[in-house]
Amino acid sequence: MSDWSRRSILGVALGAAITPLAGCGGGPAPTTFDLSAPREGLRRSTSGRRAIIVAEPTAVSTLDSERIVVRAANAELTYLPRAQWSDRLPRLVQTRLIQTFENSGRAAVGRPGDRLAGAYQLLLDIRAFEIREASREAVVEVAVKLVNAGTGAVSSARLFTATASVGAIDGAGASQALDQALAKVLADITAWAAAVG
Repeated sequence: MSDWSRRSILGVALGAAITPLAGCGGGPAPTTFDLSAPREGLRRSTSGRRAIIVAEPTAVSTLDSERIVVRAANAELTYLPRAQWSDRLPRLVQTRLIQTFENSGRAAVGRPGDRLAGAYQLLLDIRAFEIREASREAVVEVAVKLVNAGTGAVSSARLFTATASVGAIDGAGASQALDQALAKVLADITAWAAAVG
């Protein structure tokens, strides 16, 4: 058989293998889920409020997307099929933390670029935001630094972690459990950042 014939057969075989994959994206659109800012159970205050700038959190590329992460029993990371967040996770967490501060009244709060006199900046790193299949729980872990915006000195730092049990590992079950765990983390960050010296 000539080289030309071999290449032709190989091309036909590859074409046949690739064609079905091209149609895989034509399934139903993913369902979009949102995260919420807690309102209840916040320690509220309007006196002695400090100014806080909330930076967009950093995250590894697996978490820096709209996809919902599931850690399988063998530690493999996958995305929940046909489900997504309403925005990139870091930007969504930033928005909900700002809203939590506003709901608590414990700080004058803004984003980078907002002019807030004497402000502190919150630097966040999302370490975990996932459903763990083996333990059937949602895990949220965020490392936070409170930085004096004027001097750049770190005033305080802390790791915040919360979990919530998950029933069905599907879009509705996963998003609800992650929202519950995040609400605890956001409330704790708000109280801590407003109180530390």
